Amino acid sequence: MKRSACVPVFVTLLLSLIACASSQAGPQLTEVARGLSQPVAIAHAGDDRLFVVERAGTVRVVVEGEVRPEPFLDLRDRVGSRGGEQGLLGLAFPPGFAASGRYYVYYTDLAGGSVLSRFTATGDGTDPASERVLLRQPQPASNHNGGQLAFGPDGYLYLGLGDGGGGGDPRGAGQSLSTWLGKLLRLDVSGDDLAVPADNPFVGREGALPEIWAYGFRNPWRFSFDPATGDLFIADVGQNAFEEVNLQPAASRGGENYGWNVMEGAACFSPREGCDADGLTLPIVTYPHGPEWGRSITGGYVYRGSALPELQGAYVFADFVSGKVWRADATDGAWQVTLLLDTGFNVSTFGVDAAGELYLADYASGRVYRLAAD
Repeated sequence: MKRSACVPVFVTLLLSLIACASSQAGPQLTEVARGLSQPVAIAHAGDDRLFVVERAGTVRVVVEGEVRPEPFLDLRDRVGSRGGEQGLLGLAFPPGFAASGRYYVYYTDLAGGSVLSRFTATGDGTDPASERVLLRQPQPASNHNGGQLAFGPDGYLYLGLGDGGGGGDPRGAGQSLSTWLGKLLRLDVSGDDLAVPADNPFVGREGALPEIWAYGFRNPWRFSFDPATGDLFIADVGQNAFEEVNLQPAASRGGENYGWNVMEGAACFSPREGCDADGLTLPIVTYPHGPEWGRSITGGYVYRGSALPELQGAYVFADFVSGKVWRADATDGAWQVTLLLDTGFNVSTFGVDAAGELYLADYASGRVYRLAAD
């Protein structure tokens, strides 16, 4: 499965993005679980368990390569998954999970709306009746639901939502501060009720929703924080021309506009020519749609494990359609992208374990793999 290649990449801002050949042996994939159904998210709770989200509405536990027969959580009675981008989409465990048993999921309900809920686990299972709904967002279409949940270094919960679907963002959600659609939200879930952090960038601004942390997204399917630096990497699925990775430095106070639907990647979208990029934060990585790259980015993680020292500090991501996996490295202000693997399958998500080792899922076969040394 190991391949390397020279590939063309686009320039964004003043960063020279170069993809070059690599003669180094890359990582290999080691299977750690099989028999899952449409895995879309992988998470850990600070122990030796991996939690795998199945799109139809269940969370499965994997320990030492075995999938436990009983689901950790079963929401199939309330999850709508008829649309291919709907379902149980996100899962996050807070740092205090071991003491409280509380954790968070994001799913599509039977009416097609998006729901953020808290559950309380007991041992190796969860009573679905423990659900506490914290946020609901009606969805005008069945696609572009976003789906990532992640706790930041600041202890707040971040949630990514897509623009509500339909080609070209017909409702203008990406650039509107009056809707959660097309946004990254920053939420305080430390109490019983949902709260807004006082330092969110749009608190007190007339006509803006205070939960918004950043905007200008089409479908931020997967994002992650670098545990070493606090930097936030946001992969946004493109329309019909480009995929992109956005970077929010750890020192950011939020409020960035990442461009959609004014721009797709680093190119004008609406209008097609002469768009105004002033005030926009452009991506650090873009790639064009086509057989060489694919057409649906799956965001990953900055590698901070120990099994693959050659990957240390690299941002690893993939494309769902092509099945290719790349690393992106910043050197003297330039981002270099190198092909790591051509998996031959649909990479639906990445995850890390408590030790920082990196995993990815094959959507169609229901297998989960760990990136391992050659």
